[in-house]
Amino acid sequence: MYKFIPIFEFAKELFDDRNTAKKASQIMEGILQAQSPRISDIADKMSGNEVSNYKKIQRFIKNEDIPVLLKRLFNEEAEYVIVDPTEIERPGAKKTDYVGFLSDGETKGFWMLTLATPIRGRAIPCHFVTYSSATLGNDDTSRNLEHQRAIQEIKDLVGKRTMVFDREFSYLTFLISLDIEGIEYVIRLNQGSNPPKFYYDADRKQELKLHIEQGKGQKIYHQVYYKGIVPVNLIGEWQKGFKKPLWILTNCEPEKGIEIYKKRMKIETSFRDLKNLLHIDRVMHKSKAYLDKMLALVLMTYAIALLMGEAIRDVQYAGINPKYVDLWVDPDLPRSSKWYSFSGLFLLLKRCLRLDRSTLRTISYSVLSLFSTLLFGKNVRSFVST
Repeated sequence: MYKFIPIFEFAKELFDDRNTAKKASQIMEGILQAQSPRISDIADKMSGNEVSNYKKIQRFIKNEDIPVLLKRLFNEEAEYVIVDPTEIERPGAKKTDYVGFLSDGETKGFWMLTLATPIRGRAIPCHFVTYSSATLGNDDTSRNLEHQRAIQEIKDLVGKRTMVFDREFSYLTFLISLDIEGIEYVIRLNQGSNPPKFYYDADRKQELKLHIEQGKGQKIYHQVYYKGIVPVNLIGEWQKGFKKPLWILTNCEPEKGIEIYKKRMKIETSFRDLKNLLHIDRVMHKSKAYLDKMLALVLMTYAIALLMGEAIRDVQYAGINPKYVDLWVDPDLPRSSKWYSFSGLFLLLKRCLRLDRSTLRTISYSVLSLFSTLLFGKNVRSFVST
């Protein structure tokens, strides 16, 4: 169903040169057809000779600074930025210099830290940072330089906005760096089988036991120490109907932290789509520079497909007139509606919906207008339903 998308028109909004946009659109179409970030898979799905396509993709990646263009998708009016830290396993990459060891200390791989701004129950990626134990280096000097680079990139983009994580960020040193740079963050704690430890002081003499009763309001702790190292604020709340309490870790005022988190969108759905539908975790490149460029191109493709899919969802399941699609707000529908059952990208790639060409064309024009508004910042809204 995605074949009707005028990707070239979207690419022209991202790439300044028409010829470059044409090349980019051909590769983006290949990404959607292959549902893969691997060059060999994409080349196979593009029209023409596979070998020629492979070389065309390589030349394009070499010549274009795609990560810089991805930042154009940043919504300047967003109240906060959503962050997704993802471990990408590369067990067989023994000679790839940017691949190190993941948090378990045994599995080969690297981290991808994706930044996105909210759009109703989804996220539009606008930046990312890749790093690993190998790129961080074994000595303190290398580690600090790499952290400073990553943090500075994020700070330049995010500004004073709060960064919202959906689960506990497991790279402690990076969290310390955010704190030092004065970047506000809000993190939902992972209360699994091995929850993080908090202490009342940096000496770790008295451990804090997190406990809250259901329906008893909020519990707040100021300036306690995460893993005995980072001073943070904690706020917990156990709402009726939930199996576990919600605990938020933040370096801003705790009441503000939980309020922002409650506004969050379903980031797990968005980033799960990136992995399960476009299989971004299969990306492979010998060069880190080429890796980052391909990841940026996949994220661009995802953003376009996401917006198209969300518009189709509105038309198909909410009865919205395709001329008046507005992706910044949710339609007023009962929770039983099929509108809630699928993400836009899933509908686009996996469902065979029957919409006539005229309707699809109208949807495309509506979404292209919204896309242009997003890029050039004309009254872009960042409303997110709670």
